[in-house]
Amino acid sequence: MAFTPLHDRVLVRRVESDEKTKGGLIIPDSAKEKPAEGEVVAVGAGAKDDEGDRIAMDVKAGDKILFGKWSGTEISLDGEELLIMKESDILGIIA
Repeated sequence: MAFTPLHDRVLVRRVESDEKTKGGLIIPDSAKEKPAEGEVVAVGAGAKDDEGDRIAMDVKAGDKILFGKWSGTEISLDGEELLIMKESDILGIIA
């Protein structure tokens, strides 16, 4: 894939949720919510401050993250559904 986000944007692949509950019930597709968990695929170089210096990004490719339910814009690259969002839309990194 030849895509690099600009500035403080991040390219994210959603992590698929489980098909079953802990109790063993199967969740139909119509009842599933889109997961708010994902893996960072690529990051931009970072935003610039008032002096023109780059602000380092807090996430890097490969990080597992949580983001808001309505965060980002869905895009399709090479037939894969991905999200592009600002770093500020990310709620945290999963250790």
